[in-house]
Amino acid sequence: MSEPLLRALNRMRSLILDPDVLVKAVASGRQKGEQPTWRRAELRYVDLKAGRHLQVVTYDATQAFTSNHVAPSDGSTAARDAVDELLDQPFASWHVETTTQTHQLRVTKKLEAVVHTTDRAAPVEAERAHDRDKSRLLPEDDPVFVALGISDQEGRLKPSRQAKYRQVEEFLRLLDSSITDAFDKGRLRRPTADDPLRIADLGCGNAYLTFAADRYLTSVRGLPVRLVGVDVKEQSRDHNSAVAADLGVAAEFVVGTIGGVELDPVPEVVLALHACDTATDEALAQAVGWGARLVLAAPCCHHDVAAQLRKAPTPSPYAMVTRHGILRERLADTLTDALRASLMRQQGYRVDVVQFVESQHTPRNTMLRAVRTGAPVKGGSVRKEYDELVTTWGLHPRLAELLG
Repeated sequence: MSEPLLRALNRMRSLILDPDVLVKAVASGRQKGEQPTWRRAELRYVDLKAGRHLQVVTYDATQAFTSNHVAPSDGSTAARDAVDELLDQPFASWHVETTTQTHQLRVTKKLEAVVHTTDRAAPVEAERAHDRDKSRLLPEDDPVFVALGISDQEGRLKPSRQAKYRQVEEFLRLLDSSITDAFDKGRLRRPTADDPLRIADLGCGNAYLTFAADRYLTSVRGLPVRLVGVDVKEQSRDHNSAVAADLGVAAEFVVGTIGGVELDPVPEVVLALHACDTATDEALAQAVGWGARLVLAAPCCHHDVAAQLRKAPTPSPYAMVTRHGILRERLADTLTDALRASLMRQQGYRVDVVQFVESQHTPRNTMLRAVRTGAPVKGGSVRKEYDELVTTWGLHPRLAELLG
């Protein structure tokens, strides 16, 4: 049964502001025709040296922001103000867990609330520690990390391979959330044992991410997958095939260029991680040609557009930007990925440009996430924006040439 939204939110508010009751609260989604400031918000109480605080973690499209507010039991209004600010946001749902119950509030199209409450089988105790170990999608001692040389034979992460392990973890999180979202929205079919999910990793190299994706999707999520790795080097194929045999993995590896490889049946999910320069464009063009439902591409370098910027006259008033080499290179990065995103949108994909891993781990930390949603766009504002940008800067993107 629906009820007035304000009344339901006030009930959730009283639970959230009770430090002895709240385990965790999560706000997500957006109400029809509205857009909250944050994509998601998580709230829980933590015990700091200065006393108990309400910890609020808010997420935008690329990163998380954490703030701590003195608990209301200490007489401060900081926690109340933080909660009220979030309750005013047009989130579509609130999930509130207490020590004895779980409450799920959903906002209807008529801006009313439907609340579903379930009792816990037994009361639980809330975790108040400030520094909790981040859950790992694949532990350090997983056989795949030992086989790839990221961990030693005792399953301990090698100090020199921490950055690679971090990269694999963040990639798996993006892959996991992207596939789940595509499943939920009907953009990607749910695979079966007879018809597994077809995934291609283009320019796989030593296949760190290929093997990790196969291990996580099959062993942790229990999804049947058929994974193919493509690389131009025969040495990579031989090495990766040997690792696959040692792990008992059914992944297949073939030799071929990204732009020239032919796969049958065609993949539904395409990965292209750190393919150099226009190799990323070739991977995106292949994905479009195959009609791939989900594409995850982390570009490496952007030499093509950078070279064009050096040769073409700089449009006014941007001469002060291109005058400095380092700024011109950064501009080339931004222009390249913006044009790629626009071209993929024109091909019928919803595109997000997100942070892959933090910049302190690698400067190559941008990922294009594209989900096929409809038919190619032949005109309209998206095409107009693209035309104006390439005309202004005198650019000829390689992806545009590959897509014809």
